[in-house]
Amino acid sequence: MSPPVHVTFALDHPTASGHFPGDPIIPGAVLLETVLGALESAGQSLERGVRLTSAKFLAPVRPGDSIEILWQPIVAGRTRFECRVGERRVVQGALEFPGP
Repeated sequence: MSPPVHVTFALDHPTASGHFPGDPIIPGAVLLETVLGALESAGQSLERGVRLTSAKFLAPVRPGDSIEILWQPIVAGRTRFECRVGERRVVQGALEFPGP
């Protein structure tokens, strides 16, 4: 696995207030965008695009939560990732990067 990347979502994160009023969670699309940002900051080029081949949202991520993002190449051009809040796995999935 990669060295983990930690991201904390602000208590007033703009996407959480409407998703869902009274019981805010960080939307799945924001979580996936955060995973891609972590990969890119670690040197993975996203210029040619990326395909999400699987994703499972296992538990909600709430404003104020800090997630730990981990990933591991599984075969050439494919990477598995997971996000945790503490010891609890909240998201897992796989990405495919196009060849040269």
